Amino acid sequence: MGGGRAVVSTSGRPGRRPVAAAASGRQVKLGAYVTFQGGSWQVAAVAGASVTLAGEDGQTASVLSSFLFADPGFTVVGSPRAGVGQWGLLESVPARERERALAWQRHIREIETGLPDGPGSTGVPRPEYDPQRTSMAEREQAKADELAQLGWPRVSRATVRRMRARYHAGGLMGLIPRRKPSSATGQADERVVAAVLEALRRQRGRSKGTLKGLRELTGHILADTHGPGTVALPAPSTFNRLARVLADPLEHPGRPARTATAAPVRPFTPTVALRPGELVQIDTTRLDVMAIGEDGKPLRPELTIALDVATRSVVAAVLREQSTQAVDAALLLAEMAVPHPVRPGFGEQLRLAHAAVPYDRLLALDARLQQAAARPVLVPETIVIDRGAIFVSAAFLAACETLGVSVQPAPPRSPAAKGAVERTFGSINSLFAQHVAGYTGPHVLARGEAVRDEARFTVAQLQELLDEWITVCWQHRPHDGLRHPLLPKKALAPNEMWGALLGACGYVPLPLDGADYLELLPVRFHPITGRGIRINHRTYDHAILNEHRGRHCPTGPGGKWEIHLNPHDVRQIYLRLPDGHLHEIPWIHRDHVHAPMGETTWRHIRAALEQRAEREAHEAALAEAADQILRHTRPTAPAPPAAPATAPGMRAGKAASQAAGGEPAAPHRTAAQAAAEAEDSLDALDARFPAEDRDDVGADESGALTLPGSGALTLYDADQEAALW
Repeated sequence: MGGGRAVVSTSGRPGRRPVAAAASGRQVKLGAYVTFQGGSWQVAAVAGASVTLAGEDGQTASVLSSFLFADPGFTVVGSPRAGVGQWGLLESVPARERERALAWQRHIREIETGLPDGPGSTGVPRPEYDPQRTSMAEREQAKADELAQLGWPRVSRATVRRMRARYHAGGLMGLIPRRKPSSATGQADERVVAAVLEALRRQRGRSKGTLKGLRELTGHILADTHGPGTVALPAPSTFNRLARVLADPLEHPGRPARTATAAPVRPFTPTVALRPGELVQIDTTRLDVMAIGEDGKPLRPELTIALDVATRSVVAAVLREQSTQAVDAALLLAEMAVPHPVRPGFGEQLRLAHAAVPYDRLLALDARLQQAAARPVLVPETIVIDRGAIFVSAAFLAACETLGVSVQPAPPRSPAAKGAVERTFGSINSLFAQHVAGYTGPHVLARGEAVRDEARFTVAQLQELLDEWITVCWQHRPHDGLRHPLLPKKALAPNEMWGALLGACGYVPLPLDGADYLELLPVRFHPITGRGIRINHRTYDHAILNEHRGRHCPTGPGGKWEIHLNPHDVRQIYLRLPDGHLHEIPWIHRDHVHAPMGETTWRHIRAALEQRAEREAHEAALAEAADQILRHTRPTAPAPPAAPATAPGMRAGKAASQAAGGEPAAPHRTAAQAAAEAEDSLDALDARFPAEDRDDVGADESGALTLPGSGALTLYDADQEAALW
């Protein structure tokens, strides 16, 4: 009977008392109907250990009772199926209710069998409970009277009969008092519950507020719906518990702060990958370290990593000042598939030749590994991403398609889908970031008082430190998630797991050159004008554009030309010409910018210049006034009449004109005349501009005009000035 115990009864024979089966009273006796091997049978005879069964079609079968009871489909028609009591649930019941249920069990057994311990126990039944002398109704009434005398409240014969039925239906657990399950909202007013749900609905999609603000909004909804003062708001503590119950994270994503939970709504299944590159997870977060930005101000850089699930290796990591862009995510793909070179300052032990991998066999396949660092090189098959803008952008998806990589977006609001990379971020912050100057801590409560003053490294320097730490520490540190099935107590390092899996899946090199990196850059389309190519107020020009100026591209949309631009270095662009290749087109001012300048820096400069537009006009007017003063100023010593006097502030065009004889030199004047003209010019300057803008301009004792830190003005000798440099 499904693992239960059945008893064959020969109650049909005179002079013998039937034998009960277990606590449920099931019996297989003559005339009973049973189900055996998918058919219905009636027990026709019982002889020792064999049972004779009669079928509906008149056939008979004689089987051993053990074989009959062992059949998976054997049941006794009209009897409940045997089962093991739920002892685990019984242990969770309060002790008082459990003791009461055990007491009821003894009373019910005494009513049915005459003995409190059930069939098979020793002893003599009491007269009022002897089954041979009294009926079931008499025994039930006797038990009700006995319990009433013992002080049990509200016990009648109907109560005893109901408890017997519950015992036969549910066993010992059926004797536990049944309580009506309370709703999640308890005894809260339904009008208040409806108002809270409406407030949560209105809050969906908006910035998360506090529970206090949600309570005020609920009060407004109640007043508008039922009238002011009709329905009272519950106390703040009661309201907070109600809001936490009603604000489901999936149904109400805009719930108040500190009420959301990240607990998965479905059984958690660990992510399994059996070969390197089979599954790579990519994500972005802010690093818990303050770095120095390009403008000299402290900031928290953004970290984007790619984690191989099979080996737990950080195969790519990029730090950026501002928000990570699609080009960074696309270049991560190339960084995974290309060996990481050993950088200056790396120790000899950090070379791939000293790692726990079959280096000689790998070197025969890929010569680039000779100068590679001890980090895995792999070509991803599937990349798991969240639904961030940079990962679903056209640039990133096009790069994945170019390299033959499958992109798998994670379900929304499911951090467990990328659990490996999410946990790695925590490990980087705890194992690396907290030892770096400028560590901010995991949250504001753990942040130091002078974190911004502790920032020491630039983003580029922090990138170097992170790359070295990944090679030195992370790749050689045993990971708790990397264990061999036959050696469960041995945790492997990512490099060790990579070397072990190489024997099963092998290594296939993916050669990428500079042209491949250019193809991964973001694409945009612009026309070629007579001035060149204009992008964000920058002009790019080259002689190679001469034959294409003003012409339409035969393949580009709208006749525009395909251009690849690196947003982290805008000093040049790459143009695809009809020959199919990308050609470098420099910025016309690239020779004046000797360091890579990103698009963010360019926008910052433009914004600063736009804010200083009036200041620029002011400075231009000051420069023009100073130029006029210097033009009429002569040194105290006589000068040759053919040599015009110039000054550093004089414009190049006028100086050249004077040198060519286009403007005659002014006649020699005395120092008094020069001082008088200088005073007139200063008076005019004072009338146009405040005094603080010209504090550094004055005259010496002889009346000659002087500048701060210099004597009387003389001829500017370029060779002499160069010698001083």
